[in-house]
Amino acid sequence: MDLKALFAGSKTIAIVGMSTRPERPSHGVASYMQHAGYRIVPVNPNYVGQEILGETCVAALADVTAPIDIVDCFRRSEDMAEVAQAAVLMRPLPKVLWMQLGVENEEAAKIARDAGVDVVQNQCVEIEFMALQRNK
Repeated sequence: MDLKALFAGSKTIAIVGMSTRPERPSHGVASYMQHAGYRIVPVNPNYVGQEILGETCVAALADVTAPIDIVDCFRRSEDMAEVAQAAVLMRPLPKVLWMQLGVENEEAAKIARDAGVDVVQNQCVEIEFMALQRNK
């Protein structure tokens, strides 16, 4: 997958497992990507209706109304098949199902790929974005 093209052609990132706590990795990554110019859509049933980084949190991917380019997942590996199933029902389809560092699930990857969604596993959106910015 061409990450440079992905980031250049993307505008919105759904952060699945988004936290309201600034010390949590999901919050830090979302904040960084928001400052880099991406719209963040927080997804977490524990914070429905609350604002996180100025965006209203929704319970699930099914509740997202904006087109999403990247579904960035801060969930346990064993939860990813369910997330992938929800992602492939989104319209329009997201470009990529992204599993953060330490998150890998081949069943989820197959669900996404079979639906035409690219997959990244065990990588951090922020780290990969920063590396591409350094290599410009």
